[in-house]
Amino acid sequence: MGLPTSRQLAVVTGVGRRRSIGAGLALGLAADGWDLVLNAWRPYDERLGMEGEADDLESIADDCRALGATVDVVFGDLADPAFPAVLLERATRLGPVSGLVMSHCESVDSSILTTDLDSWDRHFAVNARATWLLIKAFAEQLPEAASPGEVHGRIVALTSDHTVDNLPYGASKGALDRIVIAAAVELAERGVRANVVNPGPIDTGWMDDRTRTWGVEATPAGRLGTPADTADLVRFLFSPAGSWINGQLLSSNGGFGVG
Repeated sequence: MGLPTSRQLAVVTGVGRRRSIGAGLALGLAADGWDLVLNAWRPYDERLGMEGEADDLESIADDCRALGATVDVVFGDLADPAFPAVLLERATRLGPVSGLVMSHCESVDSSILTTDLDSWDRHFAVNARATWLLIKAFAEQLPEAASPGEVHGRIVALTSDHTVDNLPYGASKGALDRIVIAAAVELAERGVRANVVNPGPIDTGWMDDRTRTWGVEATPAGRLGTPADTADLVRFLFSPAGSWINGQLLSSNGGFGVG
Protein backbone atom coordinates (compact mmCIF):
# COMPACT_ATOMS: atom_id res chain seq x y z
CA MET A 1 0.00 0.00 0.00
CA GLY A 2 1.13 3.55 -0.66
CA LEU A 3 1.71 5.35 2.64
CA PRO A 4 0.78 8.98 3.23
CA THR A 5 3.81 11.29 3.13
CA SER A 6 3.05 12.37 6.70
CA ARG A 7 0.60 11.25 9.34
CA GLN A 8 -2.98 12.11 8.50
CA LEU A 9 -6.23 11.79 10.45
CA ALA A 10 -9.34 9.85 9.42
CA VAL A 11 -12.77 9.38 10.95
CA VAL A 12 -14.17 5.85 10.61
CA THR A 13 -17.76 5.05 11.57
CA GLY A 14 -19.31 1.65 12.23
CA VAL A 15 -16.40 0.14 14.18
CA GLY A 16 -18.48 -1.38 16.94
CA ARG A 17 -17.57 -5.06 16.65
CA ARG A 18 -14.40 -7.06 16.14
CA ARG A 19 -15.97 -8.85 13.14
CA SER A 20 -17.21 -5.66 11.48
CA ILE A 21 -15.95 -4.26 8.21
CA GLY A 22 -15.26 -1.09 10.17
CA ALA A 23 -12.72 -2.94 12.30
CA GLY A 24 -10.87 -4.11 9.20
CA LEU A 25 -10.89 -0.57 7.82
CA ALA A 26 -9.50 0.89 11.04
CA LEU A 27 -6.68 -1.65 11.28
CA GLY A 28 -5.77 -1.27 7.61
CA LEU A 29 -5.59 2.52 7.77
CA ALA A 30 -3.61 2.38 11.01
CA ALA A 31 -1.10 0.09 9.29
CA ASP A 32 -0.78 2.70 6.52
CA GLY A 33 0.09 5.47 8.97
CA TRP A 34 -3.28 7.11 9.56
CA ASP A 35 -4.34 8.42 12.96
CA LEU A 36 -7.97 7.63 13.69
CA VAL A 37 -11.19 8.70 15.34
CA LEU A 38 -13.44 5.64 15.61
CA ASN A 39 -17.19 5.77 16.08
CA ALA A 40 -19.75 3.14 17.08
CA TRP A 41 -23.17 2.87 18.69
CA ARG A 42 -23.54 -0.22 20.90
CA PRO A 43 -27.35 -0.13 21.26
CA TYR A 44 -27.66 -0.91 17.53
CA ASP A 45 -25.56 -4.07 17.76
CA GLU A 46 -27.37 -5.10 20.94
CA ARG A 47 -30.78 -4.49 19.36
CA LEU A 48 -29.91 -6.76 16.44
CA GLY A 49 -28.20 -9.35 18.64
CA MET A 50 -25.00 -9.19 16.63
CA GLU A 51 -21.96 -11.15 17.81
CA GLY A 52 -19.52 -9.02 19.78
CA GLU A 53 -18.06 -8.07 23.13
CA ALA A 54 -18.71 -4.92 25.13
CA ASP A 55 -15.08 -3.85 24.85
CA ASP A 56 -14.65 -4.57 21.12
CA LEU A 57 -14.22 -0.95 20.09
CA GLU A 58 -11.64 -0.23 22.78
CA SER A 59 -9.82 -3.46 21.84
CA ILE A 60 -9.75 -2.48 18.15
CA ALA A 61 -8.46 0.96 19.13
CA ASP A 62 -5.67 -0.64 21.16
CA ASP A 63 -4.67 -2.78 18.18
CA CYS A 64 -4.52 0.35 16.02
CA ARG A 65 -2.37 2.09 18.64
CA ALA A 66 -0.02 -0.90 18.58
CA LEU A 67 0.45 -0.15 14.87
CA GLY A 68 1.55 3.38 15.76
CA ALA A 69 -1.74 5.26 15.38
CA THR A 70 -3.11 7.90 17.69
CA VAL A 71 -6.72 6.85 18.28
CA ASP A 72 -9.76 8.49 19.85
CA VAL A 73 -13.00 6.57 20.43
CA VAL A 74 -16.33 8.40 20.20
CA PHE A 75 -19.62 6.66 20.90
CA GLY A 76 -22.74 8.23 19.46
CA ASP A 77 -25.95 7.63 17.51
CA LEU A 78 -25.82 8.87 13.93
CA ALA A 79 -29.62 8.96 13.87
CA ASP A 80 -29.24 12.11 16.00
CA PRO A 81 -28.94 14.97 13.48
CA ALA A 82 -26.65 16.88 15.84
CA PHE A 83 -24.13 14.07 16.25
CA PRO A 84 -22.24 14.16 12.90
CA ALA A 85 -21.04 17.71 13.60
CA VAL A 86 -20.16 16.72 17.17
CA LEU A 87 -18.12 13.79 15.88
CA LEU A 88 -16.14 15.93 13.43
CA GLU A 89 -15.59 18.63 16.04
CA ARG A 90 -14.23 16.03 18.42
CA ALA A 91 -11.98 14.68 15.69
CA THR A 92 -10.51 18.10 14.85
CA ARG A 93 -9.16 18.31 18.39
CA LEU A 94 -6.50 15.87 17.16
CA GLY A 95 -5.83 17.94 14.04
CA PRO A 96 -7.25 18.51 10.56
CA VAL A 97 -9.31 15.57 9.32
CA SER A 98 -8.33 14.47 5.81
CA GLY A 99 -10.17 11.14 5.61
CA LEU A 100 -13.78 10.06 6.18
CA VAL A 101 -14.85 6.41 5.95
CA MET A 102 -18.53 5.68 6.55
CA SER A 103 -19.18 2.01 7.32
CA HIS A 104 -22.07 2.54 9.74
CA CYS A 105 -25.58 1.46 8.84
CA GLU A 106 -29.09 0.70 9.99
CA SER A 107 -30.21 -2.63 8.52
CA VAL A 108 -33.40 -4.35 9.63
CA ASP A 109 -35.11 -6.67 7.14
CA SER A 110 -38.58 -5.67 5.97
CA SER A 111 -40.53 -5.42 2.73
CA ILE A 112 -42.93 -3.03 1.01
CA LEU A 113 -45.81 -4.47 3.03
CA THR A 114 -44.08 -4.94 6.38
CA THR A 115 -41.94 -1.79 6.74
CA ASP A 116 -43.30 0.69 9.29
CA LEU A 117 -42.74 4.44 9.27
CA ASP A 118 -40.41 4.48 12.26
CA SER A 119 -38.12 1.91 10.64
CA TRP A 120 -38.18 3.72 7.30
CA ASP A 121 -37.31 7.04 8.95
CA ARG A 122 -34.50 5.56 11.04
CA HIS A 123 -32.92 3.87 8.01
CA PHE A 124 -32.88 7.15 6.10
CA ALA A 125 -31.68 9.08 9.16
CA VAL A 126 -28.68 6.78 9.67
CA ASN A 127 -27.82 5.68 6.14
CA ALA A 128 -28.63 8.83 4.13
CA ARG A 129 -29.05 11.90 6.32
CA ALA A 130 -26.04 11.13 8.52
CA THR A 131 -23.95 10.54 5.40
CA TRP A 132 -24.83 14.01 4.13
CA LEU A 133 -24.23 15.64 7.51
CA LEU A 134 -20.90 13.86 8.03
CA ILE A 135 -19.68 14.93 4.59
CA LYS A 136 -20.89 18.48 5.23
CA ALA A 137 -19.06 18.71 8.56
CA PHE A 138 -15.97 17.10 7.03
CA ALA A 139 -15.90 19.53 4.10
CA GLU A 140 -16.43 22.58 6.28
CA GLN A 141 -13.13 22.00 8.06
CA LEU A 142 -11.17 21.55 4.82
CA PRO A 143 -9.31 24.44 3.16
CA GLU A 144 -9.85 25.21 -0.51
CA ALA A 145 -7.30 23.54 -2.74
CA ALA A 146 -4.48 25.93 -3.60
CA SER A 147 -4.03 24.44 -7.06
CA PRO A 148 -6.03 22.12 -9.36
CA GLY A 149 -5.48 18.46 -8.59
CA GLU A 150 -4.41 19.04 -5.00
CA VAL A 151 -6.01 16.49 -2.65
CA HIS A 152 -7.04 17.67 0.82
CA GLY A 153 -9.67 15.09 1.69
CA ARG A 154 -10.77 11.57 0.88
CA ILE A 155 -14.24 10.13 1.41
CA VAL A 156 -15.37 6.52 1.07
CA ALA A 157 -18.80 5.17 2.01
CA LEU A 158 -19.92 1.54 1.98
CA THR A 159 -23.08 0.66 0.12
CA SER A 160 -25.13 -2.39 -0.89
CA ASP A 161 -27.39 -3.42 -3.76
CA HIS A 162 -29.56 -5.52 -1.45
CA THR A 163 -33.15 -4.25 -1.66
CA VAL A 164 -35.73 -7.05 -1.93
CA ASP A 165 -37.15 -7.82 1.53
CA ASN A 166 -34.66 -5.30 2.91
CA LEU A 167 -36.40 -2.29 1.41
CA PRO A 168 -35.60 0.64 3.71
CA TYR A 169 -31.96 -0.43 3.90
CA GLY A 170 -31.59 -0.74 0.13
CA ALA A 171 -33.49 2.46 -0.61
CA SER A 172 -31.49 4.49 1.89
CA LYS A 173 -28.20 3.04 0.60
CA GLY A 174 -29.26 4.16 -2.88
CA ALA A 175 -29.61 7.68 -1.50
CA LEU A 176 -26.17 7.35 0.11
CA ASP A 177 -24.65 6.52 -3.29
CA ARG A 178 -25.99 9.73 -4.85
CA ILE A 179 -24.86 11.89 -1.93
CA VAL A 180 -21.28 10.63 -2.04
CA ILE A 181 -21.00 10.85 -5.82
CA ALA A 182 -22.32 14.42 -5.65
CA ALA A 183 -19.57 15.23 -3.16
CA ALA A 184 -16.92 14.32 -5.73
CA VAL A 185 -18.13 17.19 -7.90
CA GLU A 186 -19.48 19.70 -5.41
CA LEU A 187 -16.40 19.55 -3.17
CA ALA A 188 -13.80 19.51 -5.93
CA GLU A 189 -12.65 23.03 -5.02
CA ARG A 190 -11.75 21.70 -1.59
CA GLY A 191 -9.63 18.94 -3.09
CA VAL A 192 -11.98 16.09 -2.19
CA ARG A 193 -11.96 12.60 -3.71
CA ALA A 194 -15.21 10.76 -2.94
CA ASN A 195 -16.14 7.18 -3.84
CA VAL A 196 -18.63 4.48 -2.88
CA VAL A 197 -17.60 0.85 -2.32
CA ASN A 198 -19.95 -2.14 -2.54
CA PRO A 199 -18.23 -5.01 -0.68
CA GLY A 200 -20.75 -7.70 -1.57
CA PRO A 201 -21.68 -10.39 0.98
CA ILE A 202 -19.27 -10.42 3.90
CA ASP A 203 -20.02 -12.57 6.94
CA THR A 204 -19.67 -10.19 9.86
CA GLY A 205 -21.81 -12.39 12.07
CA TRP A 206 -25.18 -12.14 10.36
CA MET A 207 -25.00 -15.20 8.07
CA ASP A 208 -26.34 -18.67 8.78
CA ASP A 209 -24.92 -21.80 7.11
CA ARG A 210 -27.41 -21.66 4.24
CA THR A 211 -26.53 -18.04 3.47
CA ARG A 212 -22.80 -18.80 3.58
CA THR A 213 -23.22 -21.66 1.13
CA TRP A 214 -25.31 -19.54 -1.21
CA GLY A 215 -22.81 -16.68 -1.02
CA VAL A 216 -19.86 -18.88 -1.91
CA GLU A 217 -21.74 -20.49 -4.81
CA ALA A 218 -22.65 -17.04 -6.19
CA THR A 219 -19.05 -15.77 -6.01
CA PRO A 220 -16.68 -16.79 -8.84
CA ALA A 221 -13.69 -16.16 -6.55
CA GLY A 222 -14.87 -19.22 -4.61
CA ARG A 223 -15.16 -17.74 -1.14
CA LEU A 224 -16.91 -15.07 0.89
CA GLY A 225 -15.31 -11.68 1.27
CA THR A 226 -13.59 -10.53 4.44
CA PRO A 227 -13.32 -7.12 6.11
CA ALA A 228 -9.67 -7.06 5.02
CA ASP A 229 -10.75 -7.39 1.37
CA THR A 230 -12.81 -4.23 1.67
CA ALA A 231 -10.09 -2.47 3.63
CA ASP A 232 -7.54 -3.19 0.89
CA LEU A 233 -9.57 -1.18 -1.64
CA VAL A 234 -10.22 1.67 0.78
CA ARG A 235 -6.53 1.80 1.66
CA PHE A 236 -5.73 2.16 -2.04
CA LEU A 237 -8.32 4.91 -2.48
CA PHE A 238 -6.81 6.70 0.52
CA SER A 239 -3.29 6.44 -0.89
CA PRO A 240 -1.65 8.83 -3.38
CA ALA A 241 -1.90 6.07 -6.01
CA GLY A 242 -5.71 6.08 -5.69
CA SER A 243 -6.20 9.80 -6.17
CA TRP A 244 -7.29 9.54 -9.81
CA ILE A 245 -10.35 7.46 -8.86
CA ASN A 246 -13.18 9.84 -8.02
CA GLY A 247 -16.97 9.89 -8.08
CA GLN A 248 -17.23 6.13 -8.60
CA LEU A 249 -19.36 3.29 -7.26
CA LEU A 250 -16.86 0.42 -7.06
CA SER A 251 -17.56 -3.26 -6.47
CA SER A 252 -15.03 -5.23 -4.42
CA ASN A 253 -16.87 -8.52 -4.23
CA GLY A 254 -14.98 -11.37 -5.88
CA GLY A 255 -17.37 -11.27 -8.84
CA PHE A 256 -20.46 -11.89 -6.71
CA GLY A 257 -23.62 -11.98 -8.82
CA VAL A 258 -21.80 -11.78 -12.17
CA GLY A 259 -23.19 -14.05 -14.87
